[in-house]
Amino acid sequence: MEVAQVLHMNGGVGDASYANNSLVQPIREEAIRSLYCSTHPRSLAIADLGCSSGPNTLFVVSEFIKIVEKLCRELNHKSPEYKVFLNDLPGNDFNNIFKSLDSFKEKLCDEMESGIGPCYFSGVPGSFYGRVFPYQSLHFVHSSYSLQWLSKVPEGVDNNKGNVYIGSTSPKNVVRAYYEQFQRDFSLFLKCRAEELVEGGRMVLTFLGRRSDDPSSKDGCYIWELLATALSDMVLQGIIREEQLDTFNIPQYTPSPSEVKLEVLKEGSFAINRLEVSEVNWNALDEWNALDFESERSESLSDGGYNVAQCMRAVAEPMLISHFGEAIIEEVFCRYQQILAERMSKEKTKFINVTILLTRKA
Repeated sequence: MEVAQVLHMNGGVGDASYANNSLVQPIREEAIRSLYCSTHPRSLAIADLGCSSGPNTLFVVSEFIKIVEKLCRELNHKSPEYKVFLNDLPGNDFNNIFKSLDSFKEKLCDEMESGIGPCYFSGVPGSFYGRVFPYQSLHFVHSSYSLQWLSKVPEGVDNNKGNVYIGSTSPKNVVRAYYEQFQRDFSLFLKCRAEELVEGGRMVLTFLGRRSDDPSSKDGCYIWELLATALSDMVLQGIIREEQLDTFNIPQYTPSPSEVKLEVLKEGSFAINRLEVSEVNWNALDEWNALDFESERSESLSDGGYNVAQCMRAVAEPMLISHFGEAIIEEVFCRYQQILAERMSKEKTKFINVTILLTRKA
């Protein structure tokens, strides 16, 4: 499986991908305000890495511009120019983004009333596990729910039978291979961004991660274990072959805060300003305590299974098609939805987010 060809959001993940926005927003605002107040630049270059092409693609860009414009009003400064770089793998639907830019800028100008500085947009296809931008050309880098994806499936995981990622039954060598691939990839990411950011530039990164120091713990693996369960059921019924399942592994690693911190300290180019962990319900729309009647709760959890299955489908479908073929897709996600709803009815299931705010050292 060629990761760069199949790893892209299938039409955008929608609201679920930004369910934790209210938790991360204060960290982004801190980064933007401190960046502007310490530099007062005439132009600002912003990069959103792993931008996807869904309805929320330009949300962070909008937020960035609004914060800077408000600061300019407060300080009686002229608005800067904005250079916005949207990066994702080549399979991303950049045309969809470009078509929305005129209405985006018009809406932003209306919201700010007195207008905004000139905005220049560029789409930049390519893997961020390498240089993407010129030397010291960026002031602010943002990435949300992208850095848990690895550059490739780790080598040496052939004995990870019955799993599609690290699971409770994964051998120790598989867990080690995943972690070492994360170390290589994230270290390279930091090295490349250190060359592209100006001194004092800020970077806000949010990973799908875990609290536990154990990579095989439930909070980092459960969502994929349940997909493996759906696929295993299909093996038992002869719909897919066992060797197909045993050779399918997801190129992902959900790091702990300490693992993220360790790589930043080892690379050495960035100061850590904030390192936060937050939680989001798998079904972000489901408020457990708000439902008074069992029938309403049951219906909500059923919908929740659908919501989470669709969110995961946007991510996993291209990889599943590449490995298993298209014929099984509807069946896989129908089963997956049922499994998710059943588990969500019995336990509180959460995504764990790890967010870090970094400043490029002088």
